[in-house]
Amino acid sequence: MPLLLIEDEPGIARFLKQGLEEEAYLVDVADNGPEGLARALAQPYDLLLIDWMLPGLTGLEVCRQLRGQGVGVPIIFLTAKDTVADTVAGLQAGANDYIRKPFHFEELLERIRVQLRPAAGPTEQFGVGPIVLDVATHQVHKHGEEIALTQKEFALLEYLLRHKGKVCRRQSIIEDVWDIHFEYNTGVLDVYMNALRKKLRLGKEEEYLHTIRGIGYVARD
Repeated sequence: MPLLLIEDEPGIARFLKQGLEEEAYLVDVADNGPEGLARALAQPYDLLLIDWMLPGLTGLEVCRQLRGQGVGVPIIFLTAKDTVADTVAGLQAGANDYIRKPFHFEELLERIRVQLRPAAGPTEQFGVGPIVLDVATHQVHKHGEEIALTQKEFALLEYLLRHKGKVCRRQSIIEDVWDIHFEYNTGVLDVYMNALRKKLRLGKEEEYLHTIRGIGYVARD
């Protein structure tokens, strides 16, 4: 999912970009208000992370202009401001959420997931054997027990289950799940597959994620 981070502190921007990309998000970065506004208007992002204090235009002004031009993408403010008046001002400008610096990265991830969670409606579920993956709730269950996966592990399992019964080539998985479209050592895929099988507790009697040697993987009952 593509996100736009508008943050003028290089260290914070690098930290957040790296952490979010490790969780399978695609992250563009702008370091000032005008650039961030231009990017948000030019490209369809799934969510914006906007620092309050920015050069050129404040985060508040960026948010107001986006909402004024009909851009409805979810917006989360990142700010050191902590008064009730500031919170109200941010929400009135059109922000969906507000997280105060310093914050725990895990809290930011959860706030992002909440904003990206689809509105209630028909669920989209995929399964193999006793394993059920729910796209809307971002949950995986086995025999009714929830299995905690990282964002990347979930994306990998979702890809395999969406193509259930079809052999998924290694390079295709890397391109779709990791968004890497150049020659790349796909050995990282084996690491994630091993971790995924371990978390799903797949033994010899439950080989739902099969290795096709030299080619890739396939999910099948």
